[in-house]
Amino acid sequence: MKFLIPGVVAVLMVSIGMSLSLRELAATLRRLTWLAWLRMLLATFIVPAAAALLLAELFRLTRPELGGIFLVGVAPGAPLLTRNLARKGFDMHLAATYQVWAALMIPIMIPIVVAAAAKLYSRDIWISPLELVQQIAEKQFLPLAVGMLIARAAPTLSQKYQPILNTLGNIVLTIVIGLALFKLGPALKAITPMLPVVCLLLALACIGAVRLIRLKDPLVTTTFAISNTNRHVGLAVLLSGEYFHSQQAIPPIACYALIAPLVIIVYARFYRRGTPSAKSISSEPKKSIASG
Repeated sequence: MKFLIPGVVAVLMVSIGMSLSLRELAATLRRLTWLAWLRMLLATFIVPAAAALLLAELFRLTRPELGGIFLVGVAPGAPLLTRNLARKGFDMHLAATYQVWAALMIPIMIPIVVAAAAKLYSRDIWISPLELVQQIAEKQFLPLAVGMLIARAAPTLSQKYQPILNTLGNIVLTIVIGLALFKLGPALKAITPMLPVVCLLLALACIGAVRLIRLKDPLVTTTFAISNTNRHVGLAVLLSGEYFHSQQAIPPIACYALIAPLVIIVYARFYRRGTPSAKSISSEPKKSIASG
């Protein structure tokens, strides 16, 4: 588990990099104003973490379960992007921009949010920003750069094999999560029965947080809502092992990993008809997108 999850994440990041370029990333980054990105900071890091704590208290999760679901809420930017979603009002370049931005914010926001939440439970937990920088650089930015270099050197092969690599990474990650649950075995009988409901509500809260900040462009809203719901369960597992030292923190993380894709698919289909396609957006002049 210690090596499988980071390895799968790296493969998925290579896959994403194979379909992107620096010029496209820079262009999509400029499509939002600083005010819009500030609102996204709240929707990405603050609201999901607060919702996780609130839901854990309302549904009386155990402390290890609270820790697991909280880490899901505090860790954004999972590289699980599929071509099917791209055909349903979902833009890969916008999603990649969100992911790069979230990765840059992780070393700043996660230590602050975790330390503040720990104080609520009379605990002192400090996650070193330098450790997070190392994690992000090794497991996200380096593989992403490798994928972009491959795309530049062999664009035809990249277009052919990128979907295969992406699908393979998603399948392997699902298998790894299943193996983790199998390894826990009897310990799963002790989890709180309402845990799936908590995970479902947290996923809906991630969607709602983006929709409530009222970005003007429906394609941006739908893409960012999907990306925000797609929490980084790999990072959550790594942090749970490093700072919580409890196997009971894994079931809520795995449960969210299984429920979130279903929520994303339903949401994408529900908003597909009212969302313009990526092609129609890309043909329009680039402009800043923010509310008020």
